[in-house]
Amino acid sequence: MDRAPGLSVRLKLTLSYAGFLMLAGALLLAVVWVFLLRYVPERVRIPAAPGRGPGIFIPNRSDLLDAFAPKAVIALAFLLVFGLVGGWLLAGRMLAPLTHITHATRLAANGSLSHRIQLEGRKDEFRELADAFDTMLARLDAHVAEQQRFAANASHELRTPLAIAQTLLDVARNDPNREADELVDRLHFVNTRAIDLTEALLLLSRADQRSFTREHVDLSLIAEEATETLLPLAEERGLTVETAGDITPTNGSHALLLQMTTNLVHNAIVHNLPEQGTVWVTTAVHPKSVLLAVENTGKELAPHVVSTLAEPFQRGTERIRTDHAGVGLGLAIVKSIVHAHDGTLTLTPRPAGGLRVTVQLPAAPAHTNR
Repeated sequence: MDRAPGLSVRLKLTLSYAGFLMLAGALLLAVVWVFLLRYVPERVRIPAAPGRGPGIFIPNRSDLLDAFAPKAVIALAFLLVFGLVGGWLLAGRMLAPLTHITHATRLAANGSLSHRIQLEGRKDEFRELADAFDTMLARLDAHVAEQQRFAANASHELRTPLAIAQTLLDVARNDPNREADELVDRLHFVNTRAIDLTEALLLLSRADQRSFTREHVDLSLIAEEATETLLPLAEERGLTVETAGDITPTNGSHALLLQMTTNLVHNAIVHNLPEQGTVWVTTAVHPKSVLLAVENTGKELAPHVVSTLAEPFQRGTERIRTDHAGVGLGLAIVKSIVHAHDGTLTLTPRPAGGLRVTVQLPAAPAHTNR
């Protein structure tokens, strides 16, 4: 927005300091006049001794006022000059941190997010502002870097099925005798994977933008719904799914929280032991938060692998199953949904193998009709 030029803050502070000093000086002179000069009589005559003249007149109020007024004007003029000079210097010293903040803001506006103010000295309002600005820049820098990595990975992941489809079409064009059914089946598989990836990206974007309506939901019921939906997949793999917990009321999107829970349970089923594995889904309630924990058996996971599992397209090669590898956005979507609901996501490797994922969300008062 274009704005008309105006007085600088330093000049405004200088004029404020000088004006206040002038007002204080004027009040002080007024006090001197009111409480001292007002008691001087208008005219004083000291009678002379008999035969020695009419007497002696001493200075009266008018005489003292004539002598006092020029000196008062000189004092006020001195205070004005002193206030302007001193106020300019003091304002410059006080606003020096603001210059560093403005410089950093302009650098950030030009795209440089790596610069930090890092004001030194004791804590005051300017240093609190600078520290908050540094924190904001750090988060923006990390967010931009994450978005750039995400865009690069998404482009690569979307290009892969398109390149495969193009290759299949080129092969079919060069080999007219190739069976069409096989080509159609492979193209259908590739197209389905591209659609799944696109829908996952849209869901991830929706969660990041927080464009959803919040309502009162019970996380334990959502966990039961997700578990029942994926129970056939668990039975097909010979896994046991155990659920337990209390009523866990929270506020959020039922659809997004169901997607979050479904992703967690699906990952726990897919990345499990080949047979006789177990998945535990539990919920708990605390005074200010509700917990959802999804735990599964499986191979032992290194801490550095677990720390990257929630990043987009980081599937964790040690846990991949070729039949249900997914698109690499399952836990990334979970992380975005949790953050959109002001919660925290914790991934912990189990000592006996497998993974424990804990979601903590703000609690909401339970409905009285339940």
